[in-house]
Amino acid sequence: MTSLATTKKTTPSRERLNPLIWLVIALFLFVMVFPFLWILITSFKPGAEIYGRDTAFRLIAVNPTIDNYTTVINKGILDAVKNSVIVSLITTLYVVFVASMSAYIIARFSFRGKRMLMGLILGISMFPQMIIIGPVFNMFYNLKMLNSYWVTMAYSTITLPSAVWIMIAHFKRIPLSVEEAARIDGCNQWQALWIVIFPMAAPGVFTTAIMTFIAAWNEYLLTLTLNSDKAYHTVPVAINALRTQFTILWGEITAATVLVIIPTLIIVLLFQRQIVSGITSGAVKE
Repeated sequence: MTSLATTKKTTPSRERLNPLIWLVIALFLFVMVFPFLWILITSFKPGAEIYGRDTAFRLIAVNPTIDNYTTVINKGILDAVKNSVIVSLITTLYVVFVASMSAYIIARFSFRGKRMLMGLILGISMFPQMIIIGPVFNMFYNLKMLNSYWVTMAYSTITLPSAVWIMIAHFKRIPLSVEEAARIDGCNQWQALWIVIFPMAAPGVFTTAIMTFIAAWNEYLLTLTLNSDKAYHTVPVAINALRTQFTILWGEITAATVLVIIPTLIIVLLFQRQIVSGITSGAVKE
């Protein structure tokens, strides 16, 4: 007669945080969120309340208004949002494509000077923009590429190095046996990359794409220098122009900030799982 042994599954006890720690966390979150909350509140205040002694620090406007939003829309902030979306999307597609091929070669092949090349890529990402802006402007001027969407090519100087490093880390995590199996099934080198390896590195691809998009969206100096025409101004340049000779138009700036945050906020919320998966991928060895 055999007896069946039963085993009890033990679940780790949930640790309770000290109330003081909860208080510190809540205070930290409040400090982080408060600037965005204050921007939203200020965007609905008329100019008199923003600069008024008794109303400047009120959390709720006495006479809320949407005049700041209508003013910045009339000044063309939506055109700047359109330019930022176009430039950021083109930059993201271009950088992800080039970074994928570059990272695949560096991760999969051994060649002389590999470490030096990786160090050079990392070093380029550390160059201050003020150093490269002069040569980049001269190149764009000679090629007659000023005041156009070709500024996306210049954006690669600040986004491509970090994108390559992120993609290298994710390509190295994919077992070489997977690629060998694809080659046995008839795939050539490029088919193995785009059909097999690239989809398996999806978390890294999403992380690279989101970080590249946000970096291109927030870029200011390159657009200001290469695109002096207002028709090609992106969001940071357009917001910086919301000032007069003696006054900074805080109501319009905060309204424009709320409008331009919406696209990036939507993207982050839609792809937050992919972003977290890409960042934490490889953190635990299975």
